Amino acid sequence: MSEFKKLTYPEYEQLAKPLLKELARMARWLAETGQRIVVVFEGRDTAGKGGSIDAIARVLNPRQCRVAALPSPSDRERGQWYFQRYIPYLPAKGEITLFDRSWYNRAGVEPVMGFCSQEETEGFLKAVPEFERHLVDDGILLFKYWLCCDQDRQEERFENRLLNPLKRWKLSSIDVQARTRYDSYTEARERMLEATHTEFAPWTLVEFNDQALGRLTLLRDFLDRIPDTDLPVKEMEWPPLPGEPLKERYRVIQPIPAYPIESAPREADGESAYG
Repeated sequence: MSEFKKLTYPEYEQLAKPLLKELARMARWLAETGQRIVVVFEGRDTAGKGGSIDAIARVLNPRQCRVAALPSPSDRERGQWYFQRYIPYLPAKGEITLFDRSWYNRAGVEPVMGFCSQEETEGFLKAVPEFERHLVDDGILLFKYWLCCDQDRQEERFENRLLNPLKRWKLSSIDVQARTRYDSYTEARERMLEATHTEFAPWTLVEFNDQALGRLTLLRDFLDRIPDTDLPVKEMEWPPLPGEPLKERYRVIQPIPAYPIESAPREADGESAYG
């Protein structure tokens, strides 16, 4: 496997802090201007889509930020217009939607794994630029990111999921099959980019062999492409309390004992929590 120095967790947190502050300002700008944002996250399994989405979503108001991670389509959904089941997740005024995979399943996972026909994929690749043109023309800011990782890094992350009980839920039988089709996914991606990388809805590829560095790179690019979001903070009255701060009082039920932190295991100093 390829060797490279990864960012440690403390290094990542230090570098991410100013970006997250900018992200919070962006959210306030979004709410005050009523703009709408869609961010599509695509890439290979284990590339880092979920972690990147979480890094953004945890800073934002959950009433404002929606994460869309759709399951496999139902029988009824298979009988609908292909884009139809994604429409309800598009943002309203002042909202942002983060798609953890998207309508681009039809250009990647589905054809590679045999879940759709070649004709269906061809029809999708012809239709998607027009679909996205409608979104952009209606005023939605659309960002499309593809997260890149080499197969040796993917294998390392698959093994981590296999051995880590906290991540085992991320593995499925499809992952076992997908591991042998790395080149097929590459070919499907290149075909997709050729058909759907447009001036009004371009793709951005981000290196994610180091997931922490990839998140920083993606977030910096995203914030740089948003209009000026530095709005003045509205004044808010915050009068002092009428008396001394009060202590909690309990009559019916008492709180349970605190967790014994003295016996809690400690992580190794500087250990990366980002794969």
